[in-house]
Amino acid sequence: MTSAPRPRPDLPTVCMEPARTTKITPPPALLRTRVTDVANVYVIGHFGIARVDERNWSLRVAGMVRNPFEINLDQLRALPSVTLTAVLECYGNPLEPDVPTRRVANLSWRGVPVRTLLDQAEPDPKARFICAEGLDAGEFDGTACREYLKDLPLDVVARRAIIAYEMNGEPLTHHHGYPARLFTPGYFGTNHVKWLRKITLTARRPKHLFTTRLYQRTQAGSRQRVPVRDVDVNSIITAPGVEAPVDEGDTLVTGWAWSTTPIRRVEVTIDGDVFNATVQRRAADDFSWQGFSLHHHLAAGNHIISARATDTDDRIQPFGEARNQVHSIEINVRAL
Repeated sequence: MTSAPRPRPDLPTVCMEPARTTKITPPPALLRTRVTDVANVYVIGHFGIARVDERNWSLRVAGMVRNPFEINLDQLRALPSVTLTAVLECYGNPLEPDVPTRRVANLSWRGVPVRTLLDQAEPDPKARFICAEGLDAGEFDGTACREYLKDLPLDVVARRAIIAYEMNGEPLTHHHGYPARLFTPGYFGTNHVKWLRKITLTARRPKHLFTTRLYQRTQAGSRQRVPVRDVDVNSIITAPGVEAPVDEGDTLVTGWAWSTTPIRRVEVTIDGDVFNATVQRRAADDFSWQGFSLHHHLAAGNHIISARATDTDDRIQPFGEARNQVHSIEINVRAL
C-alpha cells in the first residue's frame, strides 16, 4: 500500500475534499446552450477537489528562464487579459483509453496569456516544454504524487494558452481550479492543470505518473505511445432527450460537434438512413464547438439516432472501439 504524500511546507494551505478521485458527468440534455452553465460542467479530480487558501497563493515561473519570478492573484488579475470561448473535454479513463466518454462543455474563459508571463521571464532558447504543476496531491492508480504535473510543448502554449481565473465571467470555482488554471484551447482537459502553482520551462519531458505513464496513446499506423494533447473530432446529441417519450411528427435533432479544426460535416443517421445536418460555422482560429441540427418526421415507436462528425482535416468519428466513437441514442416516440 502506497503511503499518502506528505504536505509540502513551500505551498499555500490546501485541503483535499474528498481525498479520492471525484467524477461528475452531467447528461447530454443539460448541454443544450452554446455556453455551458458552470453548474452543468463535468468535474474530474484525480486526487479529489483542492481548496486553496488564496491569501498566500502565488504562481511561480521558473526553470530555463533568465528572470524567474512569482505573481500573486491580485497581480495576475491586474495584467492585460483576454476572453475566449472554447471546448473543455475530458479524455476519459486514462487506464482504459478506448472507452467512450461524453464529458464535455463549452465555456467562456478569461485570463492572462502565457506569452505575457514568458516575456517577463525571458525563456532560454533551448527550452522546449512547459511543465505545469498543480496544488492537488494524493494517490492515483496505486502511486502517491506530491503534485499533479503535465508537460506541454512550449511553442503551442506560448501561442495560445492562458492562465485562466474566470469561467463565464465569474471566478473559477474550487471544483474547476480556483484560483487559477492553465488552459490551452484545443487540448484535452487533462492538460488544463487546475489549482496551478508553478510553470517550469525545461528542455526535456519529465517522468511522472501524469506525463509519461498515464494519458498516453498510439496513433494510427504507429506503435509509439504519445501524450494525449489535441482533442479528437467528436460530437454529442443533446436533443431529443432519452429521459421522456417524444411525440410523433416533426422532430428536431440537435447537438454539438468539435475538433482541433472546424467541423465541415455532421451526418445524422436515423434507423439506418443517413442525412446531412445543418452545421454552424466556426472561425479557423476558434476552438468552440459547433451546433448541428436536423428536422425529421418520426413515426410512433422506437428509433435509433446517431451523429458522426468530420472536420476540415478529414478526420472522421469512428463507429466503435474508440473514446470518440459515434454517439447514438435510442428514443421512444409516442402516437398522438
